[in-house]
This record gives sequence, structure tokens and C-alpha cells, in this order.
Amino acid sequence: MAIARGFTFSGLHSGIKPFKKDLALIVSERPCSAAAALTVNAAKAAPVVDCERRLPSTTIRAVLINSGNANALTGAEGLNDVVELCAATAKVLELDNGTVLMASTGVIGQRLPSQKIIDALPRLKGQLKAAVETAAEAILTTDTSIKVASRTVRVAKKEGRITAICKGSGMIAPQLASTLAFICTDVAISPAMLQKALLAAMDGSFNNLTVDNDMSTNDMVLALANGALGNPELEAGPEFDAFAAQLQSICAELAKEVARDGEGATKLLEVRVTGAPTRSIATDLARSVAGSTLVKAAIFGADPNWGRILSTVGARCGSQKYAIDPSASKVIVQGICVYDSKPMFDPRSPPGPMIANDANEGPSVPGHKGLRARMREPEVLIEVDLRSGTESSVGWGCDLSYDYVKINADYTSLLVPTADGSVAKDDRLTNYSPKFKVNLVTEALTYISRFADKRVVLKLGRQAMGKDSLRASIAHDVSLLRAVGMVPIIVHGESPEGSSKGDNRSREMVLNGQTNTELVTLLNRSGTQAIGLSGMDASFLKSKLAKDSSVDAPRGEVTSINTELLELFLQRNYVPVVSPVGFLDDGTTVPLEPDQVASELAIAAKATKLVYLVGVPGFTEDDVLLNQLTTTVLAAKIAANTFKPNLARKGRFAIAALERGVERVHVIDSRTPHSIIAEFFTEQGIGSLVTLG
Repeated sequence: MAIARGFTFSGLHSGIKPFKKDLALIVSERPCSAAAALTVNAAKAAPVVDCERRLPSTTIRAVLINSGNANALTGAEGLNDVVELCAATAKVLELDNGTVLMASTGVIGQRLPSQKIIDALPRLKGQLKAAVETAAEAILTTDTSIKVASRTVRVAKKEGRITAICKGSGMIAPQLASTLAFICTDVAISPAMLQKALLAAMDGSFNNLTVDNDMSTNDMVLALANGALGNPELEAGPEFDAFAAQLQSICAELAKEVARDGEGATKLLEVRVTGAPTRSIATDLARSVAGSTLVKAAIFGADPNWGRILSTVGARCGSQKYAIDPSASKVIVQGICVYDSKPMFDPRSPPGPMIANDANEGPSVPGHKGLRARMREPEVLIEVDLRSGTESSVGWGCDLSYDYVKINADYTSLLVPTADGSVAKDDRLTNYSPKFKVNLVTEALTYISRFADKRVVLKLGRQAMGKDSLRASIAHDVSLLRAVGMVPIIVHGESPEGSSKGDNRSREMVLNGQTNTELVTLLNRSGTQAIGLSGMDASFLKSKLAKDSSVDAPRGEVTSINTELLELFLQRNYVPVVSPVGFLDDGTTVPLEPDQVASELAIAAKATKLVYLVGVPGFTEDDVLLNQLTTTVLAAKIAANTFKPNLARKGRFAIAALERGVERVHVIDSRTPHSIIAEFFTEQGIGSLVTLG
């Protein structure tokens, strides 16, 4: 990801939490313009009060962030703790007083363990580097994954960078801001213009987000601009507009990540409202539907219950006196119309409300087959056309699962305050459902013992390569696979940014350079020893031109693999990250089909598993996920054109791998964080499993 120039980050465990990272630091090499969007909760936490007094500013150099303790409702003592810790941080960093801000998240009502934090500051300073992962991890509370994003923007003929980290999972109901987000940019901009851009960015991003309709005491979106790019300060005009658009884009991505990672969530819910009298009404109604307990529960159960959707719209319209008749609306779920007040154009279809049902659940409107299967995907889209105007907006939320109640019922009952303000966790088995815990652990350990020392080839598709948070999640999964004794090998294609751009030489440079290097760096930062390989390294991937290869766009196919080189790195506990570039007999190179490279590598390495990470749930037929297939069934469905060409191609390479010794091939949805772990270590898995037969 693009790291804003002049910023460094660190994160570690200081003792606020029992064992996880809980203290983060962001430092700029030069003074920053600083702006913030802060919670409007009247019970503001002490760090929010301090920021409110001091921002906007031109002198900020660092931000200290802790998790595990919110420092909220702690009175004057809590505010004094903020002042003391900011001063202590400035001293350790050798900065002027008043140049450090603070943010906190965690349990409300306890003072910070200030001495533990002060004692950790020298170590925190010593670990500063131009990488965000440890800081992004240290700010988490109930989150299940880190949330990071980056953008670039053209300013004064230079490439400015915007880097952001975020946390948020529960207590999400925004006004002006939501959760904790820290945005760093090397673009020069005044505090006033940065504040203007940041507040505008809240619309269509954090202001359109809800998880549980409960507003936190600590919400903060903080933006820092250090001017290291060297451009003249942005003023109103096209360059400012471009910067503001990228700022809004990065906030929208992070807002969706928060919704996707809502406490106990299994699905991201997106609600698009069109045909509204005003944009503010459209936003209000979209957020109301996304936050409705009944709608969220229906989404969890994959129930296309349009009645709950329109009931929520009607309730909000009635309470706010909006001149809208919900019964005149149209409702679409996952691309399928489930309610329309107007007669259908197709004379064979009945007019009026349409209820979508699966087979064996009663009468079904044509075209609705498989809607419940679509609703089991990791992202669910609800569209509501109000037919009452021309304005539109979007709201993001998540489903409401059993785990949401579990997480929030246990959140403080399992946390034991200590005398110094840190928290200990009473996490004994008796505090949970013993049957649930035992079954979960037993199931996972069964698979872990089965897969120890087994090799697995992971092919990362464009969807997995195209988002910072997904790449970080995959890197974490690879680290976990290594931790339980598995031996991963990674094959990647082009990232969406580099896909099909330029000639073959340019594409090879992107594959071997930027894409491969970024993956190797990310894995190394996550604690996994990784090494990049391409076909030209010791003739690793010998190739020939494919039969259908053209002169203008030559394409190769693998003929042999240097297994000695592969074994050398595997035996030394490296994770090979393979770029699909082949080496021809004449000494030139050629791009290869990544899916074929993954298949051939799995065969050559005698891998137990080959995994294709894709941007769909797996192999589907009539929108129904095919959880398990044999090679015979898969071949027949490919011959019948059941799948789109991209999946059919993967299917053919999967069959080739299975027929030549690979035990299992998995096709899983890379859009779901930690999908690799869910597929490998649970009985049901989440994707399609293909076996020989």
C-alpha cells in the first residue's frame, strides 16, 4: 500500500489488555495540519474533549492511541491523564509540548493505567517504521481484522499519498463521525481546507454507516497532512476537488470495512435508496433500513422479507413527516425485484407485490430461484426506489447474528478491572457455552492435526489483490497456516490497478516488481518469511508459447518447474510468492496464465491442497453454491457451460491437478476476511470443494 511520506507507525502490547497489542503511535517527521470529525455524544471521552479544544491545528506531530480502556466518563482525572500522557509522549519523541494528540477505545468508566503506557513509550518509539500493520492491530477492540486503506492523488504534477487505519465493530451509529480512523497524507493543505474536505468526506462514508444504532463516546476521524510532497498548499480548485474525492473514497472503503466487520456479522449489508425528495432524506432512510433490527435479523437468515424493509421506511417517514408513500415503492434484493407497486411489463407476471421464494417453499415468481442462496453471499444489496423524487443515497450495515448478543453480553462481564486501570479477562470455559467451545476447539484441532506438514498452493485472484484490508487478512491467514505446521506456496496474478495495462514487458514489470514485492513485504511484516520468485529465477518456470498465443500479445504455458529451487526455499521455511512469468528457451520471458501456474506448482510440490481465491462464493448453479463436486461432475458442468469462462478455466486446471496427485481443490470467496481459515478448519467450510471421482 502507498504510505504517506514522512509518517511512521508502531504498535505493541503495553499491559492495558491481558495479551493483545493495545498501544499505537503515529509520528510525522514535520508539523502537520490537523483536522477532525468528532462524536456528538454528550458523554465525550477525555481524548475527544482534548482534541475538540485543540483542533484544527498546524503543529501536530504525533498521535498516541490506546485500546482496551476508553477513558470515558472519568471526569477531570481522565482529562489530566490525557495531558500527562501527551506530554510524556512528546518528551520521549523529543518534540515540543502540545504537538501530540491522543485517542482511546475500550471499556468505559475506568482511568487509564498511565504508568504502564509511559513505561511502554520508549519501546513504541523504537519500533516506528513506515508500515501501518502493527498500529492498525493495536487499536482494535472487538474487531476481527485490521482495517487499512490507501490512495494516491495527482497534485502539482506529483503523486500525493493518503494512508489510513481504522477500527470499529460495535457502538456504531454516526453523526459527524464513527469509530476511530486516522488518515495521514503528505499533501500540503491548510487546516481549514483539510477540515472542509474531511467533513465533506463524512457524507457517503462514515455518516452512512450503522452497526447497532449505539453511538460511542470516543468516535473520532482524525486527518493529518504534513506537506512532505512539497506542493503549494491546496486551495479551492480542481486539485483540491481531486484530493477531497480521494479522501471521501478512502473513508467510504473504511466505513464498509467497519460494517463488514460488525460485531458478530456474517454479511455486509448495503442499502441504496433512490427516488427521494432530498439527499438527506435518502440517507436517513437508507441508514434506517440498514440499522433495523428486524431487517438485520432477516438478512442473517437469508430471508428476502420486503415487508420489514417497507415497514422500516414507513415508520421513519411517519415519525419525520416525510411526504412519501412506502406502498408506492419498488424493492430489489440482490438484483431481484421482490416488491413492486406497479404492474410488471411482462403480461405473464402478476401485478402488485411479489414475494420471492425458493423451490419447495410455495409459489415462486419467475426469476426468483436461488434468491436465498444469493442472500447467503458475504455482501447483500437492498435497493429501494421511493418514486417520490430524484435524490439518492446509500447506507451500510451488517446482519444481526447470535454472536452479536454473545459478544456484547460478555464484553464487560468477562473483563475484570484492575487497580491500575488495565483490564484482565475472566475467560474461563464456564463463562461460555461449554458445548459450543468444546465443539469449536475439537473441530479446529482435528483439522490442524490432519494438515500438519501438508503443502497448500494459494492462487490469489484480482479481488484478493485489489484491497489493502483483504491482502492484510490473507497475509494473517498465511501466518496462521504456518503456525499450525502447514506449508503455503502463493501464486498471484495482476492487481486490478495493473491488469492488462501496457505491453507484455510492462505487465511483467508490474508482476515481478510492484505486485510481487508488495505481497512479500506484507507477509514479512506479518511475521512470515517470504521470498519472491518468477520464471526467470534459475529458470524456475520453463515455458513455451501457447498455441493460441499471438504476436501482439504473446502468452506462455508452463512446461517444467525447477523443483530443486522450490524445495530449497521450502526446507528453509520460506513462503514462496510466485509471479506468473515464464522463461522461454530463447532466454526471453512471457506472461503465464496464473491459474495454470498454480495447478502445475501444486502438482510439482506434491501439495495436498490447491486453493483458488476468487471474487464469487465458488462454483454456483442457478445461484446455488455447489459445496462439493467430483471431477466427473465438474467436467460435465463445464461442458454444459454452467459456469462463466473464468470459473470454467479454474475448473479445468483443478481437474488436471486432481488427476495428477493433488488431493483437494478449494474455490473460495476472497471477499470474506479469513475465508481460508473458515474453509480449512471448519466442517462445513464456505466455498466449493472438488475431489477426484
